[in-house]
Amino acid sequence: MNEQGPNQHDSQPPELDLRPLPGSERPPAAGFSAAAAALLHAEATVQATVVLRRQREPGADAFSAPLDPAAAAAYGASTDDLDLVTSTLSGLGVRVLDADAASRRVRISGSAELMGRIFGTELQLFDRGLPSGETVTHRHRTGGLSVPAVLDGVVTAVLGLDNRPQTRALFRIAPSAARATSYTPLDLGRIYNFPADFDGSGESIAIIELGGGFDQADLDAYFRDLGIQGPVVTAVGVDGADNQPGQDPSGADGEVLLDIEVAGAMAPGAAVVVYFAPNTDDGFLDAIAQAAHAEPTPAAISISWGQSEDDWTPQARTAFDQAMADASILGVTVTAAAGDDGSTDRATDAKAHVDFPASSPHALACGGTRLEADAGTGTVNSETVWNNGASGGATGGGVSGVFALPPWQSNSGVPELSGKTGRGVPDVSAVADPQTGYKVRVDGRDMVIGGTSAVSPLWAALIARLTQATGTRLGLTQPLLYAQSSGGAVPAGFRDITSGNNGAYSAGPGWDACTGLGVPDGTKLLALLQQSAGSGTRPDVPGPGPGPGSGSATA
Repeated sequence: MNEQGPNQHDSQPPELDLRPLPGSERPPAAGFSAAAAALLHAEATVQATVVLRRQREPGADAFSAPLDPAAAAAYGASTDDLDLVTSTLSGLGVRVLDADAASRRVRISGSAELMGRIFGTELQLFDRGLPSGETVTHRHRTGGLSVPAVLDGVVTAVLGLDNRPQTRALFRIAPSAARATSYTPLDLGRIYNFPADFDGSGESIAIIELGGGFDQADLDAYFRDLGIQGPVVTAVGVDGADNQPGQDPSGADGEVLLDIEVAGAMAPGAAVVVYFAPNTDDGFLDAIAQAAHAEPTPAAISISWGQSEDDWTPQARTAFDQAMADASILGVTVTAAAGDDGSTDRATDAKAHVDFPASSPHALACGGTRLEADAGTGTVNSETVWNNGASGGATGGGVSGVFALPPWQSNSGVPELSGKTGRGVPDVSAVADPQTGYKVRVDGRDMVIGGTSAVSPLWAALIARLTQATGTRLGLTQPLLYAQSSGGAVPAGFRDITSGNNGAYSAGPGWDACTGLGVPDGTKLLALLQQSAGSGTRPDVPGPGPGPGSGSATA
């Protein structure tokens, strides 16, 4: 990505011919009062990410085998479109910071007044109270956006003008008195039968973080206590964010260290690259895109942050889904936590909701269980759906109201939601109950943490080991995993979870909206992949498509 042009003085442009940007409508933030809000100072600097259309839509063939970056560029932005967007915005006084055709993103900066005029909005300041009692101030907008008429249809999203927090970390900490047992990642490698001859060597795992940080001393002590050589961990800053350990083990640091320690202990031979981005829609997207298009291409991207899919603008959901599709085309498997608040996903309408980005069909959605097992032998005594009630958390799962039922789930018995059948969540699971959680070290403290946040890096580590073993990146794995799941059948490589519920949905034979296909048997899953590779066949995979409720989301 290359900076274009000089640092231009922001000047008020002439009146513009603008066109509405579909899917950009945004409601007020919770607690927002227009009367109490102040206009953002006209000269305040605002940065945003502009997303462009594809020059070509990917079909099933694009996902059937990993493409190298040069071939995958066919699904990026065209040179003409990129030049049109950058020249148009530069000509209006906007500074173009970065432009990348492969990920179809243009990063821009300008004054609040200029950006508001170009994109047809008014930016305000909103003081938002946090549960901790702190107050944060962020930019706020309501309603839809517009773009200059010449860019109508070329620009598909403008993110970051409103920089309210977009997601939450999906992890839980159980009080000591409530803990039944706990496991190190090495224990779970035995319990889930990870292929012992592989450790992820030669592969890399990307981890997305939207806050917090880690101290290398914590990692060194943790891996030393496990008796292993830990991975090389690298921090990468995105959109001005960086690794900032806050000495708050119950906050974002807990998420960061949980992710790194689980992935690193279960695939210690892999390089771990942690992308720190602002907790905004543009920061989150830019981190995923940067990770997907990194060199070397990672085996997996782990995402442990999310929000109900109805709390996203349609333009943002589409941009994220396309970014994860881009990752899949390059052979990257994106693992995403399915949520920790049961079938409501913390919505206040008492209806069923699923978490995004896990609900994207281009993410491997990771649900959670409660596990009672012998850590030393790996013998499982019981494993059920994680559900500790409203205060203790439960695995997310259900049916998307936005994304259509993928072909590979058509025989899995996904139930209807409001008379329509959408993408079912989750795909896979592992232990997430903090009462039977993961032993980790955070800010100098030994802790036990759970949540589907832990399941995403566990599966990312398994993907890295499977990638090493097969010699090929796996990309979109669901078509192969679901190929044997019709009629309640348990696919090879999985142990079915049939007991428990997450509120609206109950576990049962085969796929269900609590634990998906089940928990992994890593060695059997490797055998399935090797058999598929030996046969030279791979089930068809879908290209992106509209969902059943693509126009119904309110965020």
